[in-house]
Amino acid sequence: MCGIVGIINKTGDDVNYNLLERMASTIHHRGPDEDGVLIDGPVGFFHKRLSIIDLLSGQQPMFFENNVIVFNGEIYNYIELRENLKKKGHSFQTSSDTEVILHLYVEYGNDFVNLLNGMFAFIIYDKNKNQLFIARDHFGIKPLYWYHDDQVIVFGSEIKALLAHPSIKVEADSDHLYEYLTFQFIMGEGTMFKNVYKVLPGHSMLIDLNDWDIKILKYWQPNFKVDQFHTEEYFITKLQDILEETVNQQLRSDVPLGTYLSGGIDSSLVTIMASKILNKQIKSFSGAFHEGPEFNELEYARIAAKSANAELFEIFPTENEFIDLLPKLIYHLDEPVAGPGLFPQYIVSRLASKHVKVILGGQGGDEIFGGYTRYIVAYLEQALKGAIFESNEEAEHIVSLESILPNLPSLKQYTPMMKSFWREGAFEGMDRRYFHLINRIGTTNEFFHPDFVASCNHEKIFGKFCTHFNNPETKSYFNKMTHFDMIASLPGLLQVEDRVSMSVSIESRVPLLDRRIVDLISTMPAGMKFKGGEMKYLLKKTIKDIMPPEIMGRKDKMGFPVPLHIWSKNKAKSFIMDTLLSKKARERNMINTKYVEDLINAEQPFSRGLWGLLSLELWYGQFIDK
Repeated sequence: MCGIVGIINKTGDDVNYNLLERMASTIHHRGPDEDGVLIDGPVGFFHKRLSIIDLLSGQQPMFFENNVIVFNGEIYNYIELRENLKKKGHSFQTSSDTEVILHLYVEYGNDFVNLLNGMFAFIIYDKNKNQLFIARDHFGIKPLYWYHDDQVIVFGSEIKALLAHPSIKVEADSDHLYEYLTFQFIMGEGTMFKNVYKVLPGHSMLIDLNDWDIKILKYWQPNFKVDQFHTEEYFITKLQDILEETVNQQLRSDVPLGTYLSGGIDSSLVTIMASKILNKQIKSFSGAFHEGPEFNELEYARIAAKSANAELFEIFPTENEFIDLLPKLIYHLDEPVAGPGLFPQYIVSRLASKHVKVILGGQGGDEIFGGYTRYIVAYLEQALKGAIFESNEEAEHIVSLESILPNLPSLKQYTPMMKSFWREGAFEGMDRRYFHLINRIGTTNEFFHPDFVASCNHEKIFGKFCTHFNNPETKSYFNKMTHFDMIASLPGLLQVEDRVSMSVSIESRVPLLDRRIVDLISTMPAGMKFKGGEMKYLLKKTIKDIMPPEIMGRKDKMGFPVPLHIWSKNKAKSFIMDTLLSKKARERNMINTKYVEDLINAEQPFSRGLWGLLSLELWYGQFIDK
């Protein structure tokens, strides 16, 4: 795991070492073990290494047959790929996965990316062809950003590295501002910074350094063409095999490793399987809050740890830490994304960094297997609509009103969500209803200054949402929801996963985000994946024999909630008010300060909408105002 920076001067001028080093220094936390640099006239790369595989000879930039690579990530099937390459006559100087990538490029050309199983972002400089080949992994686990104009092309693992280049004017992208406030992430290649872009997940780029032609290609996407031929037992057997293989591969490390363990199904599964494969005690890390049982699921984490024979390390983040650390965390994130769970996630990662250098977690399970409660809420409405109007918007009835009834108790703690969902728009089209479910601001514009509301194009944002949601291959509502979450919202969650772990210089791995799992599950009939409206139905069937029954039977999934509505009445209240009602914030003419002040003083829980404004204003302070 590492950090990379690249500069390509279109002017032909030599890359300035001091500038390259200054840009790389902003992401020192990503690779504090070693520095590596290449300057070849107008092309320059800087690599910050976090040593995980082949500690002695895996330095970068790495060279092979007039090709140079800078690489951030891990290729989990590199041993198998290396053995195949040896059969084709290749010999290796190191035992690193980086060298395998270079040999694959020489053997197969740009198509080699389809052979990779892992998390990655890399740049290959082919001196013979005078071109760059750039690629990012299937789901966007590892980040890569870029900027270009008529003078320069700049790459970086984090946006802050790009902002250190003098060609880049640090400006907020107003087109994405309301999109962030709506979803708390940005769909597609854009960012919160004008003219700074993501290399999209599942995409590669080819840049010809002779004529500056840039080609962007999609090499992978989830396949939702339904497999009607195989049985449930077939899918269970296949999933069992893939889970065992992917966890086994992702345990490959030359440094100590452990797991995140929340007590939910996903992290418990990863921990139990990792411990079984290693056949020794594993270190696991969990957190909770002292503010009440609704903020503490350590009971389940301890059950999972006992089942896995794991040594469990526990930590309790505090209100004072929240106040002190949140501005720093926003800086590490680069953009104001996701929810307040990033704070306890950072605290647990910081604890883990004192014991291990690699950590495995359960991220991605909700999107792949259908683990969000909003899926049940959405289908409850569909079931009611079908029963009342004798209608069906899907190719088949995935969930009936009768079949969903046993799973409704899981909605007990989501009463506020349901009240908001059914306040207006009931029984509209599936796209409108899911858009309403994931809208973090809600239907009210009271958060905002009237001039700001007038400047926002709501239908444009909804239209952009629909291009992702209404994929022609996703016939069922369930597939539409999970497809959108996988390609649009998951990258935002993975951004938090990457930044939080890398801020404390540890590598985070996510075994459930193996493309083979997604290729298998996405083709399953939706009624088989979401049988009776049961979240993660197929995953539960697959792992029932290895999971503690207390965890399998849980109906109180938490997701690491933060007691912000309690803290916002105590010390954090001044911090929140000083941030949102400051002179700078008022001068932006964006926030309806009277409404926000009343909201902070009210007794109702701290809302996601208010969180979105808080993290946005801190982002302005960290990046734009400076």
